[in-house]
Amino acid sequence: MNSHFTLSRRAQALTSSAIREILKVTERPEVISFAGGLPSPATFPIARMQEATDKVFAEAPQAALQYGPTEGFTPLREWVAARHSRDGVTVRPGQVLIITGSQQGLDLLGKVLIDEGSKVLVETPSYLGALQAFSLFQPAFSSMRSDDEGIVVDALDEAQLRGGRFMYCLPNFQNPTGRRLPLERRRALIARARAAGVLVVEDDPYGELSYRGEQLPSLLSMDPDNVVYMGSFSKVLAPGLRLGYLIAPEPLHAKLVQAKQAADLHTPSFSQRIVFEAVQGGFLDRHIPEIRKLYGDQCELMLSALQRHFPAEAKWNRPAGGMFIWVTLPEGVDAGALLARAIEQNVAFVPGAPFFAVDPQPNTLRLSFVTVSAEKIEQGMARLGTLVREEIAAAVA
Repeated sequence: MNSHFTLSRRAQALTSSAIREILKVTERPEVISFAGGLPSPATFPIARMQEATDKVFAEAPQAALQYGPTEGFTPLREWVAARHSRDGVTVRPGQVLIITGSQQGLDLLGKVLIDEGSKVLVETPSYLGALQAFSLFQPAFSSMRSDDEGIVVDALDEAQLRGGRFMYCLPNFQNPTGRRLPLERRRALIARARAAGVLVVEDDPYGELSYRGEQLPSLLSMDPDNVVYMGSFSKVLAPGLRLGYLIAPEPLHAKLVQAKQAADLHTPSFSQRIVFEAVQGGFLDRHIPEIRKLYGDQCELMLSALQRHFPAEAKWNRPAGGMFIWVTLPEGVDAGALLARAIEQNVAFVPGAPFFAVDPQPNTLRLSFVTVSAEKIEQGMARLGTLVREEIAAAVA
């Protein structure tokens, strides 16, 4: 049977996520996977979600199964606004848009802010899902110099900022590196962006997952008129709900609402109402510390295993939160080739190169520690450490 269709240039340029392709391999039960950025199922509050679902069906079943407003379920928007009205800023419900996972927020922002050739500033490296979402609209990425503490603000000169549609930042425990932007750099970044007239997009799915030190004020709190904030329930409740939110200045919020109307009319009423019921009574303030404890323990297990099994030539960070450790191998070592050998040994990770908008660094890789048992962390790191030693030896031979 012959099909007759012509793909748009946009569709022809689409590529699959490197992570999603790797996850197909990790479905095999024998594979020890450090690849997926998946929350631990042990953190899913199943009883609480069951209770919330029962309440929704008991009190508002018809409304939960009906269409709803594009902006989102009003009580949930009010809850989000109240939760983010801190650090001296007041968020209004009219700034909040409930979205189908924060990934939809990236797509909507691309639609309303990017023309072909628009300059979009991103971290080095940056979140792969954002690069994919923005790439659909054919921007010109400009990579902001970054170090172990995130964006090097002093390196952001007037020429790089000039004409930027927005800068995309993950200041808290960034995916893929686990870095957290220090307070003084946050202040400097906001000041520089405002002076240059560049909008800041703050993507913050991991901000609540700190397990060392105090939480730092959001970029939103430092300049609410020039920051779009993206939050998610995926890491603190469950990703299968596909529920996130955007907080935006109201003129931009109106355009995002119009773009969402065209995309899917509205986020599912059912899941919005369930989440609203689940978070009542300060539930997240009791639940999130349990997640932090589990992830902090898992992180220490992996850091300890890395110390035992990886050679001195490999370098990695010690994250204070989030779900990831970023490893840099010596120049000349290709993490893609390493992955192919690792999969033969039933171990998986994500090579770092796809996370770079420009000038990929093939000697980097991302490890996720939150879904792997202590025993498998030890086994996986031992196998991977042996392979890393062999790859380094081959590179210098």
